Parts: sequence; structure tokens; C-alpha cells
Amino acid sequence: MMPSPQNGASNEIVFVLNGREVRSRVGVATTAFDLLRHEFGLTSVRSACDGIGMCGTCTILVDGRASQSCLMLAVDLAQAEVLTVEGLATEAGLHPLQLAFMTKGALQCGFCTAGMILAAKALLDECPNPSREEIVRGLVGNLCRCTGYAKIVQAVASVAEGSHG
Repeated sequence: MMPSPQNGASNEIVFVLNGREVRSRVGVATTAFDLLRHEFGLTSVRSACDGIGMCGTCTILVDGRASQSCLMLAVDLAQAEVLTVEGLATEAGLHPLQLAFMTKGALQCGFCTAGMILAAKALLDECPNPSREEIVRGLVGNLCRCTGYAKIVQAVASVAEGSHG
């Protein structure tokens, strides 16, 4: 029997987080944001909009799709593959998007960077050769208050073109 939201019960969920299986007991109203940031300590998952889904700084990939973790319930992560920016780099080094953001100067304060990179990864995984307009559209849910977006779009385009170095 599934616990009802009225009784304040919790659910155990199992999911893959950045390549490793994890378990957690979550309340029915716990957001994915709260779970990832506060229980798992993933500081790349941020919030600038007080959880109303307007900034994109909490963007994560859930089964390869960019998702705003502040608008998702943690129970919706059950059996999913979740990727945060902490899981992008490998033993071989930084992910090409991380390198491109650095080399193209596509970050200033860095607050939006993790969400931007994950939104860009979801875009490039779905559309490996996007036009400038497709890149802009793919990043539309992520706000940046510092860069003016031009260098962010250039960084994503450079990865698509294979010229990010």
C-alpha cells in the first residue's frame, strides 16, 4: 500500500546518481532539489528563484533530459539515472562542455554555470549539431545575470563543432 501525502509517510527510493546506485528515504513532499543538495551535498544544484522554476540553476539530467530539480518531487527520481555537474568529469578530465565554458570565458560569477552546462549537454545529446537558434532555444530555461549569453552560446557551439580546445 502506498503511503498517502496526508500521513506524512516517507518512501524509500533507489536511483543512480552520477554513476552510482544510491538509496534514500524521502518524504512525499521532498523536492529533488532538497534531496540532492541537502542529503547528498551536491552544491552544484542551486536555486536563485526560491523554487518556482524560473532560473534553471537547479537543472539536473534525469534519464538524459534536462529537469528543474526544484519542481520535481524526490520520489520521481526512483529508478532514474540522475546526473549533476559533479558527475560530468571523468578520470580522464573535464567534460568538453566544462572545458569550453572555461576556455571561451562563458562564466563569470559561476552561479548559473552547472545548470547551463547540463542544459547544453541535454541539447547536444539530442541534437549533436545544433544551429545558433537551437542552442539559444535549448538554454532558454536557464538565466544568467552576468555574461550576456554570447560566450555561453559560443562555448556550446564550439563543442558541437569539435573546436572547444
